[in-house]
Order: sequence, then C-alpha cells, then structure tokens
Amino acid sequence: MRAADPQKLDALVGRLVGDVGASVTGALIVLGDQLGLYKAMADGKPVTSRQLAEKTGLKERYLREWLAGQASAGYVEYDEASDSFSLSPEQAMAFAEEDSPAFFAGAFEIVQSMWVDEPKVEEAFRSGSGLGWHEHSKCLFRGTERFFRPGYNAHLTAEWIPALDGVQAKLERGAVVADVGCGHGSSTILMAKAYPQSRFYGFDYHGPSIERAREEAQKAGVGDRIVFERASAKDFPEQKYDLVTMFDCLHDMGDPVGAGKHVRESLARDGSWMIVEPFAHDHLKDNLNPVGRIFYGASTMICTPASLSQEVGLGLGAQAGEMRLRKVAMDAGFSQFRRATETPFNMVFEVRG
Repeated sequence: MRAADPQKLDALVGRLVGDVGASVTGALIVLGDQLGLYKAMADGKPVTSRQLAEKTGLKERYLREWLAGQASAGYVEYDEASDSFSLSPEQAMAFAEEDSPAFFAGAFEIVQSMWVDEPKVEEAFRSGSGLGWHEHSKCLFRGTERFFRPGYNAHLTAEWIPALDGVQAKLERGAVVADVGCGHGSSTILMAKAYPQSRFYGFDYHGPSIERAREEAQKAGVGDRIVFERASAKDFPEQKYDLVTMFDCLHDMGDPVGAGKHVRESLARDGSWMIVEPFAHDHLKDNLNPVGRIFYGASTMICTPASLSQEVGLGLGAQAGEMRLRKVAMDAGFSQFRRATETPFNMVFEVRG
C-alpha cells in the first residue's frame, strides 16, 4: 500500500469537512422550508429567535439553534449587536420565493429522497433490478416539481420555444401539444397559460402525479385547455401533435428509442419533438465539475435505477450528452436533430423528420 501524502490528505479532509457541513445544512434547509421559516423571514426585517417564535408559533429554543446553523452556512445574515437574523434579498430568492429563477429549496427535497431511499438503491446495486420512479419517497416528486419549475418559468416560453423553428407561431395560432413525462404538470400549465389558442395534453405513467397536475391546472385557471392522462411514453394516445415535449425525462426511460418511435408516429407531418435534458458534454472528463457532480449523483440514485427497472433498460443516465441523445433520435427514425439552445443546467434539442 502506498504511503499517503500528508498535504493531499489534509486537503481531502478539508473537502470532506465541507461536504459533511453541506449534508447537515441540507437537512436544515428542508426543515426550514417545511416549517415555513424562510417565508416568515422573507421581508428581510431582522428578527431574534424569540420574535421568530412569536411570528411562527414554533418553539424558541429550536429556532435559536436552527438560525445559528443557517448563519454558519451563510444562508441567513446575523447581526451580533442586536442578536438578530435576517434574509438578504438574494437569500430570500433562493429559499423563500418559489417563483424566483434562483429558488433552490426544492432541490434539497430531491436530496432528501436520496437519503431516505438509499437502502432501496443499495438493493438495486446488488440485484440489478432497478428502482422505479413510483417506488421512491413522495419528497422526490414534490422536490422535482419545485426544483425544475423556476427554470421553466424563466426559460421555457421566453427562450426555449422561440429557439425552435416556427413552433412559437404555431402555438400562438393554435396547435395541439403533448407534454410527455409531465409529472405535476408545471411545464404543461406554463405553456397553456402562454398560448391560450392551443390545446395541451399531459401524460405521465405515475398516477398520483397526474392527479396533482389536474389540481394545479384548475388552480392556474387553465383546466379547460389541458387534458392530463395516465400513459407511458410508448403508449400515449396518437393525435398528430404539432409539438411533443419531454422535459428532463427521456434519460429516465428504459426504452427511449421506443419512446422516440412512438413520438414519430404521433407527430403531424411538420411536427417537432422538443427534448430538454440535463446539460452534459459527451466525455466524462468534461463533466467533472460542480454541475456534473450534482447530475451524476442524482443519476446514480434516481435516474439510472429508474431506467434499469423498465423494459430494455438502456440506462442513458442524467449525463448522456448530445451524441448519445442524437443516436436515440436517429435510431427512432428521425432525420433532423439540432441543439436549439442551452442553459448552464439544460440542453434543448429540436428533432424533426
């Protein structure tokens, strides 16, 4: 066994201390989010732990410790002179404002599901049987919707759809759209609100998510323009759609090529398939960065097990990259594939032909 380099060991331990701190703080973020503490502090006014207790009806001693932990992480501001805590405008955007493009609390619910479901994933590693999306804890479904919704709010109708060839004009005139793998329906609802002349169909194999999507559509006032149905990517009803969308879900499918073939059969003659996937380069070495770290972790605990639990079990993973996604589209029979636009977290592809 090689002798350890003391300096390298110190550096590694330093990183581990940071990671343990991040893991512990993640639990505190979920706790504060669930208890409504960030929203209670969203006005930015300084509060002592006692004042926050009066405001929320929670116990002061617990709040004192939580606030200290958040201040240690740099997620709330602390003023020693008044022994008070506050949220800066930036911290409020990240933790209290659900529609903010920087809202991050939902991401920690996804991380929570990884810890809760770790024994199930461990068994999948041993058996190779996979772990279906529906077999995860509820915090994954809720966290996924809350994490992705701010990005869709910021980019979907303002940037992504306009980057597609002629699609926005179709939607403005009146088109038929299928949102496949719609989850709680955030993307579907957003499109329905932006394009009132069009008709939308949301499909997901997860029954509870479809029920939630229907509720959210009614709350948003677009229930009359969206039909949510339980269906998989390979058997959703064919209607010669002008646009089929898949948001951050193609890599989760066991048979993405089969799904692509069904999309091709379901599109109108000049229809488009919009694929939104996690940002990734084609080679592993180029993904060894903070964003890749998050996506590879989620892929290990959620995405790859989901794919391996299904027929074919291709296991693309959340860092599939453009080359592999292009191959899926070509194998499904499409002739045109291009990257329409991108963000630091997503790639948007337009597939036709």
